[in-house]
Amino acid sequence: MQKANIAEFKSRLSQYMSLVENGEEVEICRRNIPFARVVPLSQTKENRTQLGCDQGSVEVKVDLAEPTIPEHDWEMLEDDA
Repeated sequence: MQKANIAEFKSRLSQYMSLVENGEEVEICRRNIPFARVVPLSQTKENRTQLGCDQGSVEVKVDLAEPTIPEHDWEMLEDDA
């Protein structure tokens, strides 16, 4: 297991993350006293989501391009001139 004080860990973060990515653990210390450990995650599950799997499950009952309120209710369209 690698050990690093905070300042060293911050300045060499990408190197320590590479170690973790390759399966090693890194212990982080404050004044040489360990207080945290960075460990690799266990195997991540494969994403089995398929695009379009819910196709046809939603029914749109309105024209999505039309305004949701009638035009006569739009204050911004009134001519105050």
